[in-house]
Amino acid sequence: MGEDASFPILETYNVGPAVITGTYSLEEKAVLLSSNDNVAVARQDLGRGITVHYRGEHIHLKDSIPTGHKFALREISQGSYIYKYAQIIGKALYPIQPGEWVHTHNVELAHDLDHHEYAVDRPQPPELPGDLPRTFMGYRRSDGRVGTRNYIAVVATSNCSSHVCEGIAKEFEGFRSGNIDGVVALPHQEGCGHHDGPDLEQLERTLKGMILNPNVAGVVVVGLGCEMNSITRYSGSGPNIRELKPVEGMEIQTTGGTRKTIAAGAQKVRELMEVVQSFRRTEESVEHILVGLNCGGSDAFSGISANPALGCASDLLIAAGGGVVLAETPEIYGAEQVLTRRAVDAGTGKKLVYVIKRFQEYAGRFGATMDSNPAPGNKRGGITNIVEKSLGAVMKGGTTMLTGVVNYAEQVTLKGLIVMDTPGYDPVSITGIAAGGCNIICFTTGRGSAIGFPIVPVLKIATNSRIFKVMNDNMDVNAGEIVDGKCTVPEKGAEIYKHIVRVASGERTKAEILGHKEFAPWRIGPVM
Repeated sequence: MGEDASFPILETYNVGPAVITGTYSLEEKAVLLSSNDNVAVARQDLGRGITVHYRGEHIHLKDSIPTGHKFALREISQGSYIYKYAQIIGKALYPIQPGEWVHTHNVELAHDLDHHEYAVDRPQPPELPGDLPRTFMGYRRSDGRVGTRNYIAVVATSNCSSHVCEGIAKEFEGFRSGNIDGVVALPHQEGCGHHDGPDLEQLERTLKGMILNPNVAGVVVVGLGCEMNSITRYSGSGPNIRELKPVEGMEIQTTGGTRKTIAAGAQKVRELMEVVQSFRRTEESVEHILVGLNCGGSDAFSGISANPALGCASDLLIAAGGGVVLAETPEIYGAEQVLTRRAVDAGTGKKLVYVIKRFQEYAGRFGATMDSNPAPGNKRGGITNIVEKSLGAVMKGGTTMLTGVVNYAEQVTLKGLIVMDTPGYDPVSITGIAAGGCNIICFTTGRGSAIGFPIVPVLKIATNSRIFKVMNDNMDVNAGEIVDGKCTVPEKGAEIYKHIVRVASGERTKAEILGHKEFAPWRIGPVM
């Protein structure tokens, strides 16, 4: 551990032209995130032989350093800790000289899950500046939650009814009229072949979460008629379903096959439209915005630009009374100590460690380790191991207290910063946080991602200007401007906060415009 357990905020720095040789100050060609760090991050491709000045020393680069990758600032002896973000990210496998490339070839994982501090810090959110919005235009539901969209959802209970659900929604393809944002199908490959236990319970919790999500105004649930995940779990007269919103149910075997069920389902949708059309946006407090936080296709700039900027936006939203849900348990491993220190109480911090150990055991059943997580693209982008990835990833949650830890797809009822146990696999992760009640998702990416979600708008935040330009059809916000020296992290955070409020009021994201609708419940058990 470094002396400073908090994350420093990178304010601004300049980017020079690409070079092969020469002598420069460290600030011109690299990013130093903390004075405790013994590595710096190349902000552009650096050629072997470049000399950089640092603390009166001349460091000659002994290797070519790709953009986003690390090089040593001083000698690191074998077995000694490597620091980035003022945190330990690993140990040196071999002696590393100043100017050497620091990556997977000479770094080993070093992390201890058993020794943490709990609830020793109680950081409060900042004051919300007077020029930032405190209200948005949303759809108030009967349970008091507020939607940012007004969808009719066609939900499959199993793979057996997924084709029919898609057929019903296809009857309304491209439909957006008045106050209805569209008719969307939620097909999937689960619900049959389950045993009656935790896995089936999790699927039920996930699909109920889709039905109860405040962005959904009306629902048609379609089953086959003989699956384990029967329609009675959703269309019965329970207090959490029909008493809160209109829900219609139908079974293919009873209705008479695929064509008849599609026709009957389409008619039910038309009937629901008469009700849903009557709902209107009203001015609501920002405290009703619950943002899910996710990242995918990360690079070394994720923890320098987009993630800390989104963390600033998270702090602002929490200051306004709202909440954020930090997901992807494998990408908290290695950084959980930052959150346990900020837990509202020791029990919450210990629950986080329990959830991480549970995931570690789950992965181990299949021969995987937590360091199996960084994808090849992550490593090409400069991320060496899961600890480095996690230290950058948790920045999305901001700097306030950890107020709660919940299971996958569990309904989120707390305010502030909440952790949800999900895999790092993006479609499954965002499905869980949407099922938990998030009405907006913010998604950071450095290598590029095109993912979206059927009922929740996904706001894409690029970590660097290159990917923002290359994938402009997919990107909503360019946090690469931090890297370019055009703005600071707090300034970009305020921009993201304002963008969230606009999206909550109806502004469409790039993923919505493109029609991305990835939906994937998490199956954890055996197929029977």
